[in-house]
Amino acid sequence: MILLQQPEIRELELFTSMPAEFRRTGVRSHWADVNQGGRLADSFLEGPVFDPAGNLYVTDIPFGRVFRITPQGAWSLVGEWDGEPNGMKFLSAGELLVTDYKNGLVVLDMASGQVRPFLERRNSERFKGVNDLVFDTRGNLFFTDQGQTGLHDPTGRVYRLGPDGRLDMLLANVPSPNGIVLSPDERFLFVAATRGNCVWRMPLLADGSVSKAGQFFTSYGPSGPDGLAMDEEGRLLVANPGLGYVWVLNRFAEPEIVLKGPRGASVTNLAFGGPDRKTVFCTDSTHGNVLMARVGVAGQRLVSPA
Repeated sequence: MILLQQPEIRELELFTSMPAEFRRTGVRSHWADVNQGGRLADSFLEGPVFDPAGNLYVTDIPFGRVFRITPQGAWSLVGEWDGEPNGMKFLSAGELLVTDYKNGLVVLDMASGQVRPFLERRNSERFKGVNDLVFDTRGNLFFTDQGQTGLHDPTGRVYRLGPDGRLDMLLANVPSPNGIVLSPDERFLFVAATRGNCVWRMPLLADGSVSKAGQFFTSYGPSGPDGLAMDEEGRLLVANPGLGYVWVLNRFAEPEIVLKGPRGASVTNLAFGGPDRKTVFCTDSTHGNVLMARVGVAGQRLVSPA
């Protein structure tokens, strides 16, 4: 019998907490009524992404907001609109491309705070509810369309939008597709299937088609894998809100490190930051906190079409 080496346990520490002035204490939101069982959520942080200056940007889903957090932990409001923003990536130096559950893909101009549509519909049909996104080095955009799918309705979708405007549906049978990330060589796409409590691995073939999608990693607990990230060695980092963990998995999906949040933390998403990109920053969504931990390998550099 082969015994797997036990992963190293590291604690996630508090980096910063949303100031009271930005918390919508006691305010109901339709998003929280549906997705949080009616809990009065004063915020729900997601979508962390860093700019070259080291500022961290996060979304607040129920109240349609995006915040900037300086390296010193100071918060400011960048934009607010009638939407439910989730994942973000830079479209250009001054623009963020945002997956908005209500409005599809939108672009946030960081200087003005204004939002414009980017991709609202497919063939005149609304998306189920887009969630997260990633660019490859050729300008292709991959994004998940989660909606309210799950094991009861495994019809979540994964799309690829080419730089020429062509939109291909790569998967249409995922139980709650959430976080999405590419391998360093861009030959494989990883998708968190939250309600399936696992991560799928999908080969991307040379002709643009996909084949032999498989289950790469299986988790457990009340809420499965959410946000994903990749480091320069090809290790996959998986945020698991139900456990308050970040799994750091090698290429065999064996956990090498487990980053553990404080008791009760809901670790939904993550991004590499710091001067050497060797610090992982995580959204603790239900508490309005950003947590952090040092890891030994730098995060994979994110690309944008600019």
